[in-house]
Amino acid sequence: MARFRVFLEYEGTRYSGWQIQKNARTIQGEIVAALRDILQSIDFEFYGSGRTDAGVHALMQVAHLEAQTVLGPEILKMKLNDLLPADINILEIEKAPKDFHARHDAVSRSYLYQISRRRTAFGKRYVWWVKDELNFEKISQAAQLFVGKKDFQSFTADDPEEKSTKVEIDQVQLSEAGSLILVRIVGSHFIWKMVRQIIGVLVEVGRGKLNETDIQRFLGEKSDIPSRLTAPPSGLFLEAVRYETDKPLGNIRPVLSVLSEGWQKNS
Repeated sequence: MARFRVFLEYEGTRYSGWQIQKNARTIQGEIVAALRDILQSIDFEFYGSGRTDAGVHALMQVAHLEAQTVLGPEILKMKLNDLLPADINILEIEKAPKDFHARHDAVSRSYLYQISRRRTAFGKRYVWWVKDELNFEKISQAAQLFVGKKDFQSFTADDPEEKSTKVEIDQVQLSEAGSLILVRIVGSHFIWKMVRQIIGVLVEVGRGKLNETDIQRFLGEKSDIPSRLTAPPSGLFLEAVRYETDKPLGNIRPVLSVLSEGWQKNS
């Protein structure tokens, strides 16, 4: 059996998330169907580094494939991209050690969220347009309250009795790019809807409707307020998955240059 590391990107708008589901179209499901066609077999293993929810995108997801095949990485990549829909793209495939596991070996995951401060005709599927004026400085200061090991029981749809809600966040970075506010959140792992609920709360801080004391309360005791403020999936991207030998993340970069450069009238 050969093992490969697979790097891919996808636009998640049309899909019910990463993981295979019955009666639903998913990213993993599309790739597995293509692999069955290429390998003429169902005897293979294909796992991602983690799940993404319905409508969430990926700039770089990582998966591993174990299969009985004589096909090399480049041929596999070419054949997969020939069969996959246009909104899923294999970036690279490389041979991997026999014990490499996309999920277990990952040391951190980075998510990028794009908030737009203006209406856009082109970027609706890739941003959350917030009509109200947002205070960037207040959002930046409040975001640092999430750094460290915290109990995110108020920031997830997971059941705390079935799964630990304690997560360590390595960093939260914010940047302005034209009409965009970019938020990068890096941690070893994330629980269901956690990032989107953090973003929703930060936007309310930017609006002036919540403050740092509210965030401290949400982190100290169970509250259903963050769940009611969950940001839409359109602005969320799995930005990167890092392993022991990978280089550190670079600067935050917007996905949409048309919004990051701002609007100017030619006259």
